Amino acid sequence: MRRRRFTTLLGLLVVLGLALAPGSAAGFGTIDSGGQSREHERITRAALSCAGTAGSDPDCFQPLTMDYLAGHDREFGAVGSPDRDELSDPAAHCDDADYVAGTYPRTRDQATASLVDCLNHMRMRFGEGLEDAQGLLGPDGEVLPAEVGSHPECRSREQREERAKCATLEAFGRALHGAQDFYAHSNWADEPDPARPIGDENPPGLALPAPSPLLDLRGSAAPDPPDALSTGCFVARDEVPGVGACQLRVTHAGLNKDRGQIDPVTGAATDPTTSRGMVGTNFARAVTGAVTETHRQWQDFRSELVARYGTERGERMACALSHDDPVNDCAGTNLTVAVAVAVGLVVVAVAAILWLRRSIRRSGRGPDGSAGAAGPAR
Repeated sequence: MRRRRFTTLLGLLVVLGLALAPGSAAGFGTIDSGGQSREHERITRAALSCAGTAGSDPDCFQPLTMDYLAGHDREFGAVGSPDRDELSDPAAHCDDADYVAGTYPRTRDQATASLVDCLNHMRMRFGEGLEDAQGLLGPDGEVLPAEVGSHPECRSREQREERAKCATLEAFGRALHGAQDFYAHSNWADEPDPARPIGDENPPGLALPAPSPLLDLRGSAAPDPPDALSTGCFVARDEVPGVGACQLRVTHAGLNKDRGQIDPVTGAATDPTTSRGMVGTNFARAVTGAVTETHRQWQDFRSELVARYGTERGERMACALSHDDPVNDCAGTNLTVAVAVAVGLVVVAVAAILWLRRSIRRSGRGPDGSAGAAGPAR
C-alpha cells in the first residue's frame, strides 16, 4: 500500500510539473490541476460509460469498471497510464509527425514514419489487451472470479497486477490514450487561424470527421495520411515558435487542443484554454473526434475478441470487461453444458424410437394397430 501511494504521488508530481511548464507534452489532461481538467477521463466516460452516450449499449461500462478504465479522483486509470510512465515517448501521444507543404525541415515521408510509430504503438497495446483477455475465462468458457474481481481496485501492470481484467483494460486504455491524443495533437479535425498566414506557426487544418481511417488498430496496413496532416513536434521547452530540435517546425504548443471543460455524460466541450483550441470550434471538434474514436475502438476490440476466440467466448469476454459483476452477469449458458444437453436429447430420442420399433415388432401389429403378417409355420 505504501509503495502504491508513493508511485501515485510521484506520478502526480511528474504530471503536475509538466502541466505547469509551458506547452506540456501530456495530451488531453489526466489530473485536475495545473490547467488540466481530467480530459482523458471525461472523454472516456462520455464515450463508454453506461451513464454516458453509450447507455443503450449492452456492453457499456458499469461504474466500478469505468472508474478503473477512465480514472477517478487521484487515480490515473488505464487511459491515463501513459501520462504516468510514457511521457517521454512521442509514439504514446502521437507527437512529432509534423509537416507543412513547401519549404520545411522535414519531408512528408519522415512525418508519416512518425505517424506509423504512433499507430504501431497503439496496435501493440490493442494486441496486448486481446492476448490478456483470454485469461478471463476458464477452459469451459466460464468466467473466472479471481481474474475479474474489482476489490482491491486494479493497479498498473508495473505494480505487479496479475488479474486478467485489470491487465486487459490497462492495455486497451493505453491504446485509447493514443487514439484520443491523435485528435488533440493533430490537425485532422481542426481549422487554422484565419487571421494568420499558413505556416509552421499556423498549420492548415483538415476539418475531417471521426473516426479516422488511419486508426485501424485491428489491421496491419501502413497508413496513407492526407498530404497536409500534421501533429506537433515536442521538446522540453515547448513553445511557439519552436526551439531546439523543433525550430521552424509545427510545435505541440502551437497545435494542441488539450485543455478545456468536458461534460463526462454528453461529451459537450467548452472553455478551451490553448491557442489552437480557441480557434473557432477546434476544441469541441477534437473532443467530439476523440469521443467518437473511443467508441469505435471499443466496438473494434469487441469484434476482434469474437473473431479471435469465437462468438460465445468473445461476447462473454466483452461482458466481463465492461460489467461490475461479470461472474453473475456474464455467465450465460456454458458451451460445454449446452452441447452435452443437446447430445443427451438426441440419445434419448433415438432410444425412444428404437424402443417403440421393438414394441411394435413384438406385438405383431403395425404402427396403426392393424394385425401384422403371420410368422413362418413351424
